Amino acid sequence: MQFEVWAPLTDRVALRLNDTDYEMTPDPAPDRAGWWTVAAPAADGDRYGFRLGGDPAVRPDPRGRRMPDGTEGLSAVVDLAPLTPRGAPPRLPLQDAVLYELHVGTFTPEGTFDAAAARLGHLTALGVTHVELMPVCPFPGRHGWGYDGVAPWAVHEPYGGPAGLARFVEAAHAAGLGVVLDVVHNHLGPSGNHLPSFGPYFTDTHHTPWGAAVNLDAPGSDEVRAYFIGSALAWLRDYRIDGLRLDAVHALADGRALTFLEELSAAVDALAAESGRPLFLIAESDQGDPRLTTPRPSGGLGLHAQWNDDFHHALHTALTGESQGYYADFATAPLAALAKTLTRAFFHDGTWSSFRGRSHGRPVDRRRTPAHRFLGYTQTHDQVGNRALGDRLSASLSPGLLACAATMALTGPFVPMLFMGEEWGAGTPWQYFTDHPDPELAEAVRTGRRREFAEHGWKAEEVPDPQDPATRERSCLDWSEPERETHARLLEWYRTLVRLRRTQPDLRDPDLAAVRVAFHEERRWLTFRRGDVRVVVNLGAEQVTVALGRNGVRVLAAWEPVERPGPDGRIRVPGESAVVLGP
Repeated sequence: MQFEVWAPLTDRVALRLNDTDYEMTPDPAPDRAGWWTVAAPAADGDRYGFRLGGDPAVRPDPRGRRMPDGTEGLSAVVDLAPLTPRGAPPRLPLQDAVLYELHVGTFTPEGTFDAAAARLGHLTALGVTHVELMPVCPFPGRHGWGYDGVAPWAVHEPYGGPAGLARFVEAAHAAGLGVVLDVVHNHLGPSGNHLPSFGPYFTDTHHTPWGAAVNLDAPGSDEVRAYFIGSALAWLRDYRIDGLRLDAVHALADGRALTFLEELSAAVDALAAESGRPLFLIAESDQGDPRLTTPRPSGGLGLHAQWNDDFHHALHTALTGESQGYYADFATAPLAALAKTLTRAFFHDGTWSSFRGRSHGRPVDRRRTPAHRFLGYTQTHDQVGNRALGDRLSASLSPGLLACAATMALTGPFVPMLFMGEEWGAGTPWQYFTDHPDPELAEAVRTGRRREFAEHGWKAEEVPDPQDPATRERSCLDWSEPERETHARLLEWYRTLVRLRRTQPDLRDPDLAAVRVAFHEERRWLTFRRGDVRVVVNLGAEQVTVALGRNGVRVLAAWEPVERPGPDGRIRVPGESAVVLGP
């Protein structure tokens, strides 16, 4: 078996395979400067690592596919051939998708790929098309969100390792579901990160909230880019994953003319053409910049979609009345903000942001930008888990308002995404939890979390301890809830809305400019039209009468019973209810 590693900062590298050392030699190829290679007999599961220079420490392979002993242990050889899922993956284009964000460690109490796969029948009955897995790369301890990963090519062993991920993908594909994977390229976790010992993977040229930036534009950055692009392609090629969600791309410090994101999107598009599969990249970004998803030939970066937090913020303020922090600008006139996002995607499109103290965002060219370039959602792991108590909308809203929220996301113009459990109004929170073995790091995380929320009036004892196992346990879904009456009714509403999205072509129309919205800020109703489909939501407590502008429509779905519009085209909608109408 051939072993290789990029280690340009040393004059000697040795492979430690099981208990034997093998001296490595520099690769003679002129375009492989800094690479070391050696051939050695190895079998699946053999432990290995590298010794650099005269340092006796043995470090895991930066491109290792498995870390069975945790982030401080060695890598293990993985035979990928039997792991690659068999059968043809479903061909599911993003523009027709309904995504479901899922955290493997809390989707079930067991917290494994196999346990999650056993629940895929729930998702097929719901009608979603793709499962979006939160990060699965190795991170310290057993439980965590996954954003402190340190090995971008490997799979977290407690979840089931590479074999477990392969089984999950195969099961999802067999059920007709695509799989999207959340990957983190903007930083690595603080514990178990051995990359700086091997080469200039990080640079002090830029600084990020996590310290030195991933090196995308300083000396040595060609190989660093190749490292992360290679990792991305490996998920898509070797596990047949269908798309990637790119975490916080605004935190990628990159001053080169050809950006990392352009290189990545070109590489993914090439793999899609080669494999005949509709692969895609979805960005999380705080920039409000449509150039992220503008095609490369038109001067953009060529990603395929991005999360639309502006839609979430407008909807959240309209539902809850919250106005703190970044919600402030949306809360001034929340239905007007919601109407703007439904028709123009971004609320901040060059407008003043009081939260940032400056103008923010850029307008979306609705003539050139299809609505499926954006994801719309009522909740995400961030918007729930980054609250002090990890409380979901279901903790404070009535079932009727939850139904209104679902209606806006699932019949709106953007690609819908659900956060696990929202479809039945889960009563469990989703809190911030960690499992750092390092006691100093564990205490720093604990005190930092409490200090952050103390600035907003929370007492330290009120903020859950991330290191307490009970915090993770509270965050696991309760699978007895969907069978209870209140939860079951909401779940059936979600199924109805997903089915309508699939069967009503107008609900998948990508033309943002064709969306028409009317609203009444004081009476708290909003209606929008997508082709021949009308949607009315009443967020107020009292019944409202809304003029639809035409008759000849019928009720396709209603949260509370309503009569079809009269000859004058007016419909009476009960308080905290929603209705979808069609021709």
